[in-house]
Amino acid sequence: MTIFKQLLSDDMVSTKTLLHEAIPVTGTIVSGTYGDFRLEENVQNFTHGMFQSVYDYPFLSSSANHIFDVTFGITDSTVTGSQLYSSITSQQAKKRNIYNQMAQVLMGYDKDGNIQRFDEDGDLAAGGAKINDAIFLSFSRLLVKDEIKKGSFALTLGVSGTYGTTSHNELALIKDAGAETSYRVNSPAGEYGILYIANGSQGTTVIGDYNHTTNKKACGLIYYQAGVAVLTSSVFTTDYLSASVDWSNEALSKDADTISAHLTGSEISSGADFLRHRINNVQFNNTIELNSSVYFCRVKHNEFNYSSNPTYLTGSQIRVKEVSTDLPISYITSIGLYSADNQLLAVGKFSEPIRKDSNIELTFRLRVDY
Repeated sequence: MTIFKQLLSDDMVSTKTLLHEAIPVTGTIVSGTYGDFRLEENVQNFTHGMFQSVYDYPFLSSSANHIFDVTFGITDSTVTGSQLYSSITSQQAKKRNIYNQMAQVLMGYDKDGNIQRFDEDGDLAAGGAKINDAIFLSFSRLLVKDEIKKGSFALTLGVSGTYGTTSHNELALIKDAGAETSYRVNSPAGEYGILYIANGSQGTTVIGDYNHTTNKKACGLIYYQAGVAVLTSSVFTTDYLSASVDWSNEALSKDADTISAHLTGSEISSGADFLRHRINNVQFNNTIELNSSVYFCRVKHNEFNYSSNPTYLTGSQIRVKEVSTDLPISYITSIGLYSADNQLLAVGKFSEPIRKDSNIELTFRLRVDY
């Protein structure tokens, strides 16, 4: 009687399926839809003051889901090209440490053991422009799943009007345009793409035409597996937009602050407030990688016609045989996968018993997802 049957290489095949889910994060959630607008009960600040967390409901609620974190980082004054570090009057050490922490995780180290700075085009060997003063958006694993789908990330920022207004006359669209076929793999955190902002005229709608390769400018990086977006702070300057952004204070006064003033003179939580109120929309598709192993369990005509179950026999006679000359019959109710040392690893159950005798050959397809 056959009890175990070894699976051969022809009996096994592995497949991979990518499942995608659209994730929209509207500006009303980011700016604090729930509770009083000024209290922003879905926004959590911490005593350490190093980042700010955003939830979809008041963060003290058991129903709250973490969406993303916001923080800022600046390179120190010893780095060539760093312009803001020497002007920092608030949380200088923390802003430097945040930049270094994010850079060493996402960019790694060079051959001399130095932390590599964020590179605008991802071409580390060629040098090029660096992102010295950065805005970090770290999305929760709940939304990102295994990774962000390449080419699906879009961030719309309000670049006109004052802080706290419900709408902005002019919007800037930031996308990882073309990342489906053009992305970087030289990061210890996995694959990443270049974020572009349209370098064209502004209007009452989103700026730019991403079908035209010359009408965009690199403004950051998006790390797909890590779920982190890195924006250069210069995205709010005239280098990227046709006019400076009016970063007004919380009292909505007419005195406009610049992005540089917020990075240097404000705490991280305060800068995060100003940034959030300019996020009109964030959207991307996440990715779930579903790996499957398919086993074809083939049962020949002379196999598994008997059962090892003690109840299969009564008085040394097969229960399911009415006449002694009848063919032996078994009923298959489940299939077990065993290791090489006969340890049970997985079991597949049938909805009803499957008849098996010497006149029948069967092939069962057993799929294991992980």
